[in-house]
Amino acid sequence: ILAERSSRQLVYSNLANEVGVAIDTVRRWVEVFERLHYGFLIRPWYTNVSKALRKEPKWYLRDWSGIDDAGERAETFIACHLLKAVQGWTDLGLGSFELRYLRDKLKREVDFLVVRDRKPWFLVEVKTSDTSLSNSLSHFQKATRAQHAFQAVMELPYVDANCFDRKDAVVVPAKTLLSQLL
Repeated sequence: ILAERSSRQLVYSNLANEVGVAIDTVRRWVEVFERLHYGFLIRPWYTNVSKALRKEPKWYLRDWSGIDDAGERAETFIACHLLKAVQGWTDLGLGSFELRYLRDKLKREVDFLVVRDRKPWFLVEVKTSDTSLSNSLSHFQKATRAQHAFQAVMELPYVDANCFDRKDAVVVPAKTLLSQLL
C-alpha cells in the first residue's frame, strides 16, 4: 500500500482505516520502514513548529524505479537526490539542512523546500515535461524569501549553466540542477 503512495501526503487515519488497524500501529510501521530505508517522510515547513507537526507528511520510496506514474516517479527521484544532498551538506558541516515541502490553505503546493540553518534556501517544483512556470513556485518564493526557486523539468536536456546564479523563479533541466547538488 505504501509503495502506491510515493510522493503523496500520508494520512495515517486513512491508511489505518484501509488496513483495519489503529493509527499508532500505522505510525510504528512507517517508522520501521524508514529505519529499514524502504522510504522516508518529508514534513511540511512552517515557522510554527507545532503547526508543522499536525500536518500530514509526504511519503517517498527510496527506490523510484518501480513507480508506474511518470510524475510520481520523477518527484520521488528528485526527493531521493535532494535528501542525499541535505544529509551530505549537514554531514560535511556546511550548516544544518532540512528537506521540507510547502502547501497552504488554498492547496497551492511546491514539492520541495531546502532549508539551511532554519531559513528557506531554495524551492524545487518537479515536472516531467511542463516548461510553463508554476504560479505556486513564484508565490512561495516571495512568501518564504527563498534565495532560489527552480522548476526542475525531467525531459529537458542538460545545460551547462549554474542554476544558483539565478535569483528569480526559473525553469531548469533536472539534470542540470542535480549535477550542482552534492
